[in-house]
Amino acid sequence: MNLPFFIAGRYLFAKKSHNVINIISAISAIGMTIGTAALIIILSVYNGFDSLVKSMLSNVEPDLLITPVEGKTFVPQGDTYDWIYGQESVLNMCCVLEENVFINYDGHQGLAVAKGVDEIYEQESPLRFHMREGTFSLHRGDVRLACAGAGLASRMGISPRFVAPIEIYYPSRTRSISLGNPAASLESVNVYPSGVFNINNDIDSKYIILPIEVMQELLEYEGNVVSGVEIRLADGLHKRELKRLQKEISARLGEDFRVSDRFQQNESLYRMMKYEKLSIYMILIFIIVIIALNIFGSLSMLIIEKRGDIGILRSMGAQDRLLKNVFILEGWMISLLGLAGGIVIGVAFSLIQQHFGLIKMPGNFVVQAYPVILSWKDILATAAGVTVIGYLIALLPVASYYRKEKRTAYTDSGSL
Repeated sequence: MNLPFFIAGRYLFAKKSHNVINIISAISAIGMTIGTAALIIILSVYNGFDSLVKSMLSNVEPDLLITPVEGKTFVPQGDTYDWIYGQESVLNMCCVLEENVFINYDGHQGLAVAKGVDEIYEQESPLRFHMREGTFSLHRGDVRLACAGAGLASRMGISPRFVAPIEIYYPSRTRSISLGNPAASLESVNVYPSGVFNINNDIDSKYIILPIEVMQELLEYEGNVVSGVEIRLADGLHKRELKRLQKEISARLGEDFRVSDRFQQNESLYRMMKYEKLSIYMILIFIIVIIALNIFGSLSMLIIEKRGDIGILRSMGAQDRLLKNVFILEGWMISLLGLAGGIVIGVAFSLIQQHFGLIKMPGNFVVQAYPVILSWKDILATAAGVTVIGYLIALLPVASYYRKEKRTAYTDSGSL
């Protein structure tokens, strides 16, 4: 049997002569339990919101996006696009033409990002499941329609219930600017609002979706000119397959084109989300460090109480290394008990919320209950952090005691 572990276990559960040591040890274990559970739960809630944001962005951002390295537009042609469409993992592929424009609606003016999309996008885009008002439709017979983001629609007063057209303006690429009549230098098109979609504040505040042929007319492009080709893949596709497709498409298209996944399309946002989670982890770990300082106090008092036992064990031949391990293990065991209890509570609560949604979201949000996704990586990161903190905190009072003991022994020998 491991002797230090056996003695530490006896010290941990045995009744002390000073009851305050038991109380502080219990408070320390309970505090570590609460801190560990809170860390797992908060990280799981963050995972839920992170997944919610990514799922919302997936309604606008494709799995893969083909854009030109130089310039804004290109003509998608060649065998590569036939090869892409023939892949089993490819759900659909559509062409888009995007540009910043000036819009006027019923006396309200402002800037927007107009995104022209083809019929495939109109028929198969998941954007139709996020309509706040009206329907996701870009054609009604010969009438050309458009859908606006909720923020843009609110700012401009756009509503599918009104019959006023949305006037879209862009500087002409073929006519020179006239100082006498600047309006003659603008190209314009009219579309009618068919719906208002709601994704997130950033997208809702600037995007308007309309037919790609309207955008080509506005920008005075002839032929099938696009600014990007969006590729959506089948649900549940493994990340390795996505990376394989990305590399293969990039190799087939050559250096003149860029093939971006969702992270690369919005790198700053996804990187910020990762840093936010790391910041949350570090803040909560710091709180656990503060809680763990109770272990320092209880272990210091225990060492003082057990000085008689230390002398007896030394007279029996115990080395200082064994004695140090006894007290380090006891302090560590307090934190490990809290860790075990915290993992059980945190995992149980997260799973209950994940499957049953007991705690509801306040107000009118896109989900009714707080989204929670439990990740084994978060559990391992929490366990590793608490384990290391518990060991270091247990090491401090032991090292401090033996340092003082050596100093006292040195002083006594010097006085002799």
